[in-house]
Amino acid sequence: MKVCTDACLQGAFTAQYLLTQPVGRILDIGTGTGLLSLMLAQQIPVSITGVELDTAAAAQARQNFAASPWAERLLVTQADIRAWPFTQLYDHIITNPPFYEGSLKSGDTLRNQAMHATTLGYEALLQAISDHLQQEGSFSVLLPYAAFPGFRQLAEAAGFYPQQILEVKQSVQHGYFRAVGIFSRQPVTPVIISLAIYEKQNVYTPEFVALLQPYYLYL
Repeated sequence: MKVCTDACLQGAFTAQYLLTQPVGRILDIGTGTGLLSLMLAQQIPVSITGVELDTAAAAQARQNFAASPWAERLLVTQADIRAWPFTQLYDHIITNPPFYEGSLKSGDTLRNQAMHATTLGYEALLQAISDHLQQEGSFSVLLPYAAFPGFRQLAEAAGFYPQQILEVKQSVQHGYFRAVGIFSRQPVTPVIISLAIYEKQNVYTPEFVALLQPYYLYL
């Protein structure tokens, strides 16, 4: 799968949040090729475990982890998170779940599995998070902006409340298209941050540059 700008925003926004929190262990549900784990490993000096259902993606994540400077802190397991044993609880869980519940699917089975909620719907995801998260822990999720209110409602019914929300536009002229939510079991009034990726064609906004500069070599 390609590296998506919105996933990079999630990784950078989550790392920025975690730098202010006590964190011992991180779990990446649906790690794919390991992008989010690698971004967090760059900033947060703790052990990170990625769980990935697809065998080929898990193998690619292992290669990417092994090639990184943080290999000794990164582990990937090929498994279905719904059947994964509760051997330990995590201080933070990050996930970039399937986006397009009920949307038109392509002919590529693996791409459908990655991009559609065919294997892990939002309620099942929240149950997996609840099963593996410390009582005082937090989780980060990236969703389409239109889907976020429904997910938030499900999360709050499960006892999780947004702490920070990043609302993302493609450009200053566009409407919102993605939302990153950081949730915990602590009910608070969330901090809501708006970010546009582009000021104009091919020109990033200062806010985007400030957030992604530690990760993008050309910024």
